[in-house]
Amino acid sequence: MAEPENSRFTLDNGLRVVLAPDSTAPVVGVSVHYDVGFRSEPEGRTGFAHLFEHLMFQGSESLEKLAHFKIVQSSGGTFNGSTHPDYTDYFEVLPSAALERALFLEADRMRAPKLTRENLANQIDVVKEEIRLNVLNRPYGGFPWILLPPVLYQTFPNAHNGYGDFTDLEQASLDDCAAFFDTYYSPANAVLTVAGDFEPERARELIEKHFGDVPHRPAPAKRSFAEPPPAGELRGTHTDPHAPLPALAIGYRMPDPINELDGYLANLVLAGVLTDGDGARLQQRLVHREPLVTDIGAGAGLFGPFEARDPDTFSVTAIHAPDVSPERVLTAVDEELEKLATAPPEPQELAKVTARWSASLHSEHDRLVSRTLGLGSFELLYGDPSLMYRLADRMAAVTAEDVAAAAKALRPDSRAVLLVEPNTETTGESK
Repeated sequence: MAEPENSRFTLDNGLRVVLAPDSTAPVVGVSVHYDVGFRSEPEGRTGFAHLFEHLMFQGSESLEKLAHFKIVQSSGGTFNGSTHPDYTDYFEVLPSAALERALFLEADRMRAPKLTRENLANQIDVVKEEIRLNVLNRPYGGFPWILLPPVLYQTFPNAHNGYGDFTDLEQASLDDCAAFFDTYYSPANAVLTVAGDFEPERARELIEKHFGDVPHRPAPAKRSFAEPPPAGELRGTHTDPHAPLPALAIGYRMPDPINELDGYLANLVLAGVLTDGDGARLQQRLVHREPLVTDIGAGAGLFGPFEARDPDTFSVTAIHAPDVSPERVLTAVDEELEKLATAPPEPQELAKVTARWSASLHSEHDRLVSRTLGLGSFELLYGDPSLMYRLADRMAAVTAEDVAAAAKALRPDSRAVLLVEPNTETTGESK
């Protein structure tokens, strides 16, 4: 896919804007990314960034509760929001004629969401129910994205449970909400993206009309979440009352996703070489030849790639039979990494993985919602939305030697190992 002509500008209140016109279909996507995520929430308020995302859908300065939903759906559109390690996003995809409605909705809640005791209590209950459904009452809930970071990392921003602890959630106050909004939900800390079928000059006029008078507040100073890598192997154990089989997760630190992008991309390719498809190395050895596991996976980024600043995590996860020891699995993973470190992958093996990545990236660009969100997140994290379109070529430029170097860096003496043990006993809702 050829790189489209995008434009960028900044309003007087600091709001960064990305415009990506495309007239191939009569639909438009609007997203707002705020530079705040799990790692920004205050200590003692685990899950607060996610809770606040929910609150942003509960009415605003000019709209009653549920009005946002009704306006988008009655216009034939869809909407959602999501919280990530380093940003929170909101989006709508609507028919082109409804562009101004989407801009009004996002500007209105950027100006003043409706923060009330009733809304707060209700959304705390909603988030708690999400945690029950997605983590506490399902097999391997939170594996590995909640369970592995406390083993691999030492600081609160990197190690804590971003989904939230029930006690922390219940203690959240309206003052906490107001402070969080004032600190992070300012135009100067956000990126607005408009993609799809629209006239750029008209979009500029509408953006200025609806967002131009949102009061300026200084963006908070950028925080570094850096911490030293492990000086030895770290171990942790989690008992899962719903898991039918034992599991393990191995976590390693990766190159800085922003400032060492090529090294980061080499880790993405390495993950594909290890577990992408039946012919991948760990699939062949641990599932088919030996076999030691029932499921094996590897990935760069606990939430997916390109969703976090430094530090980010390379992980290998496996589910295995009770009579297979974790040490056998770990030894096999170490041996396969050592083979790759000393003998780089063959050209055909490498090409297969990079071709899959290229196809996946192009497919994502074709989906308007993914393109809109991608442009916004790349502007926020990298300061370059068009980098999204160049990733496939950057991925294709990863060499076999780059993959070997990435494998060599995943050392047993600087990793975290999380063991998940089945248990038929019931546990409480929160830890």
